[in-house]
Amino acid sequence: MPTARKEASVRELRDRLAGAQSVFLTNYQGLTVDEITKLRTALRPDGSTYAVVKNTLFKIAADGELASMFESYLHGPTGIVFAGVDPVAPAKALQEFSDNVKTLEVKAAYVDGKFVDAKQVAVLAKLPPKAELIAKMVGSLASPLRGLVTVLSGNQSGLVRTLQAIREQKLAQSGL
Repeated sequence: MPTARKEASVRELRDRLAGAQSVFLTNYQGLTVDEITKLRTALRPDGSTYAVVKNTLFKIAADGELASMFESYLHGPTGIVFAGVDPVAPAKALQEFSDNVKTLEVKAAYVDGKFVDAKQVAVLAKLPPKAELIAKMVGSLASPLRGLVTVLSGNQSGLVRTLQAIREQKLAQSGL
């Protein structure tokens, strides 16, 4: 029989899953409380949170498709990153934590509606942030437009110079 505390935990997990764009499963085995606090601090700037959850409660809260995708990864100690809008930022934070503080195994992730394994999360961590990717895209879209404007204004300025030269030539011929 489920206890009120477990039911509250499942409700909270469901709410957090509903509010998260991406979810990263990690194995926190071997991490101290201080190290987990450092990880939470590293994840906080972009709105991501880290929680240690019971696998059975996560299966219940995840319901259906998400639970079946993560079924084979829900064993042993599991910590979950509930990510905000940018899926790259938590992946980068997890990679940086693993490189600088202590090795942290990423089991799998659910990013923007797609299931990804640990290798794909590592690739995701190497991508530039979303804002930088958008800026690059806008720059590459604006570049041809800038070139077109330059070419079109070049024709106008060439016409003005030609007309000015004709004017000066006619003035010189008329003797003024």
